[in-house]
Amino acid sequence: MVFLFEEYRLDLDRRELSRDGHPVAVEPRVFDLLVYLVRNRDRVASKDELISAVWNGRIVSDSALASSINAARAVLGDDGERQRLIKTLLRKGVRFIGTVRDEPAGDAPPSVPAVANSVALALPDRPSIAVLPFQNMSSDPEQEYFADGVVEDIIAGLARIKWLFVIARNSSFVYKGRAIDVRQIGRELGVRYLLQGGVRKAGDRVRISTQLIDAETGAHVWVERFDRTLQDIFALQDEIALNVVGAIEPTLRYAETMRAGRQRPHSLDAYDLVLRASPFAYSHLADEAAIAIPLLQKALELEPGYAGTHAPLALCYHARYSRAGLRQEDRAAAIHHAQSAAKNGGDDPSALGIAGFVMSLDAHDHDTARALFDRALRLSDSNFFALSSSALVLSWLGDAATALERSERALRLSPFDRLNYLSLNARAISYFHLRQFDRAHDAAMRSVELNPRFSVSRAFLAAVLAELGRDAEAKAEAERVLTLDPTFSVTRFLVTVGIEARVFRPLASAWRAAGLPQS
Repeated sequence: MVFLFEEYRLDLDRRELSRDGHPVAVEPRVFDLLVYLVRNRDRVASKDELISAVWNGRIVSDSALASSINAARAVLGDDGERQRLIKTLLRKGVRFIGTVRDEPAGDAPPSVPAVANSVALALPDRPSIAVLPFQNMSSDPEQEYFADGVVEDIIAGLARIKWLFVIARNSSFVYKGRAIDVRQIGRELGVRYLLQGGVRKAGDRVRISTQLIDAETGAHVWVERFDRTLQDIFALQDEIALNVVGAIEPTLRYAETMRAGRQRPHSLDAYDLVLRASPFAYSHLADEAAIAIPLLQKALELEPGYAGTHAPLALCYHARYSRAGLRQEDRAAAIHHAQSAAKNGGDDPSALGIAGFVMSLDAHDHDTARALFDRALRLSDSNFFALSSSALVLSWLGDAATALERSERALRLSPFDRLNYLSLNARAISYFHLRQFDRAHDAAMRSVELNPRFSVSRAFLAAVLAELGRDAEAKAEAERVLTLDPTFSVTRFLVTVGIEARVFRPLASAWRAAGLPQS
């Protein structure tokens, strides 16, 4: 079945959304939400109905649901103000209100460009790979998170190989549930190799089948199946990563053996809890952090020294501190867990990158933060968290050149990442500091489009608009900031971030000009 509305084509069989014949990148869950709304466009769909149908009844916070609805609007060029296609009815639910025409499934119309004509990213100057989501082969759909966790760990292992360019998880996972054309994906992500696979977990046994594909030719480079006990899962993930390395560059396989390995929890129950918390731990939203924190605390009870738990906990408490009342106990907890992640995460670049972010923002210890970022990037210069976190911190510290360079690398590593608004904020701040306001405006606009509910992105946009002399637009954007976060003020932001004075003064002046309160 295909649904047509305005210039959009929603193809259910291909799991593809296109606009004027050009594919539009959509996260799998957002695609499912959009399909459900379009299919049931004759009525209002309630919150509980959407959670039951799209999330299979799992625990979903109001902000996660709202974020998905806004993401569905964003891919359609809609937003929460206009609600041109997706309308929210207060205390009732959501309805798709566009005019839709159905047509049977079939080949794409002639207007859809061939793969060869799709926008392609240039290949890096070193071997490059994307690990696509593995298929959950278990009979239990609840094991989906386990299959995703296996892939995330393989990506983390590969990203530690310095000569290998590895696409970050969130961009690889855009293709989850979609029909795979390896050549097109290779072009869209700008990589030479793709790793695909499937995971079957039954009792204390796990089977993982993998295939490494040359994305230019579609040929299989390496195919293997692994049957192990669940207790061997971490060694198995490292073995898969090393087999990939050996297939790409056989002479370097043994030299990289130790580099791919890293600290893992001894407790599989702790690992399971971390996987369950992950969807809620990295959103920078306080209500989602509240879902992740109890799961992560239980994981720490089982494995007190695991950096892979301390780092997301630090980020969750940072979100609560900065967006839920500036409570000192949340700030202290964020710093404590960041320090623990730094102490125990000597071989985990993601944990070190997150720890640096929190140490800068919450402890205002910028020297320690810089040192942690440097450690993380020495371990892996393909680590998305280390690059995007350090870019944002360095932009606030006035190091615009390094912030722009690292944010550009983060965006290239993960072109479809839902967290790219953080790297775009780093670019907006850096260009603002350099007084290149047109470029700052472009970055701020893209950040707002990616995360319309993040008040900080809108605050940066308001500042840029004020500097450009677009006073009415600046004031309108400032009103949107206060609608999202009624407690936002220039003083509170300074207290929260500890921003460099030479960067903050012109930013504060622009915010006041846009109408944001001083305190």
